[in-house]
Amino acid sequence: MKNLVSRFTKDESGATAIEYGLIAALIAVVIIGVLTTIGTNLNARLQQVSDGLTPKG
Repeated sequence: MKNLVSRFTKDESGATAIEYGLIAALIAVVIIGVLTTIGTNLNARLQQVSDGLTPKG
């Protein structure tokens, strides 16, 4: 039993997979944030272009 516990505490393969998962999740959050900001800015710019093209009358 003591040998089993010793092997379990030395095994780091699961920790590595969790770390990679956390890194991937962090990258995804950053990408979503950047794309949301770009989308908002692009929408505002296209609205300005549309307003400029609309005849005032």
